[in-house]
Amino acid sequence: MNTVLNVIWLVLSGFWLFLGYLVAGVIMCVLIVTIPWGIASFRIARYALWPFGREVVQKPTSGAWAFVGNVIWFLLAGLWLAIGHVLSGVALCITIIGIPLGIADFKMIPISLAPLGKEIVDKV
Repeated sequence: MNTVLNVIWLVLSGFWLFLGYLVAGVIMCVLIVTIPWGIASFRIARYALWPFGREVVQKPTSGAWAFVGNVIWFLLAGLWLAIGHVLSGVALCITIIGIPLGIADFKMIPISLAPLGKEIVDKV
């Protein structure tokens, strides 16, 4: 079932969200100082491309620096990526078949706003 949902997700929304995270990651890496945010953006891009069967968990070793980094991320790219998730989630929820995909899109908003201190793992 995860594979079917992932394929539908990829066609309807995942590829465009992937491109958004990819562009944000490239911009962050070009700026040199923001390379850690670029790496986080690439990590989330893979998750945005194929989200079903994986989940986001809090890293127990993250500390105050992750909070500071998330504030900077929010200002540079997080808000715009979250708006992309809201828009695509609303568009997906218009159709009956897209409702589960729209809900998954809304569940990705927290990691798009604050990716540092979180880890993406496979569901067991």
